[in-house]
Amino acid sequence: SLSQRHGYCTLGEAFNRLDFSSAIQDIRRFNYVVKLLQLIAKSQLTSLSGAAQKNYFNILDKIVQKVMEDQYNPRLIKDLLQDLSSTLCILIRGVGKSVLVGNINIWICRLETILLWQQQLKNLQMNKQVNNGLTLSDLPLHMLNNILYRFSDGWDIITLGQVTPTLYMLSEDRQLWKKLCQYHFAEKQFCRHLIPSEKGHIDWKLMYFALQKYYPIKEQYGDTLHFCRHCSILFWKDTGHPCTASDPNTCLMPVSPQHFIDLFKF
Repeated sequence: SLSQRHGYCTLGEAFNRLDFSSAIQDIRRFNYVVKLLQLIAKSQLTSLSGAAQKNYFNILDKIVQKVMEDQYNPRLIKDLLQDLSSTLCILIRGVGKSVLVGNINIWICRLETILLWQQQLKNLQMNKQVNNGLTLSDLPLHMLNNILYRFSDGWDIITLGQVTPTLYMLSEDRQLWKKLCQYHFAEKQFCRHLIPSEKGHIDWKLMYFALQKYYPIKEQYGDTLHFCRHCSILFWKDTGHPCTASDPNTCLMPVSPQHFIDLFKF
């Protein structure tokens, strides 16, 4: 097993040894760490040791504080907290039957903290940036369109479309949503879920959100963890590591958040 070769016995041990507290300060790694925490919240919380659980909540605290300060991607954190609070409610109700490490009162306090964070995020006011220079609205149409075509998340397109009437018009473009469907899903997947609009065309925007319920979407991260088969080491792609192989690039394997968790399922 990859995890045994690397000297990690458990998910918690790997989680503690990789410095995720520093990783969340790097905007390229932030979404990756949040996704990993969300997957742990959904199914792996009870497999973490007491020390790993403490570390998990410390990192989560730092993530929430970062979002409060710079308003970076609150939707992502809201989803994570929703999954975590759901899991904790079930585990706390089933106390005695579940394997929660530590005193039940600690867990109740943690759940209360999560509920407080959820309230704070709900009340989060986006700062209006005072800027006398060039704004998004000043850009020509083809450049705005280019920006929208670079988004890989449908919710980001909708959010940007709410900024100005011009952006709304561009965000409703059928071709944009068709490209998004083609990027994330195979043709045989959307053939099963064709949704015609009133005019008889395919409603690609509705299609995207329908398909998202049935199939996983492609994940994009600025920087991901990689595993080196030659050295048996996990590291961030952008940081690299001093590999002793003759051709280090042939030994690299990207590790998605789900793959990271799967490494420790025996």
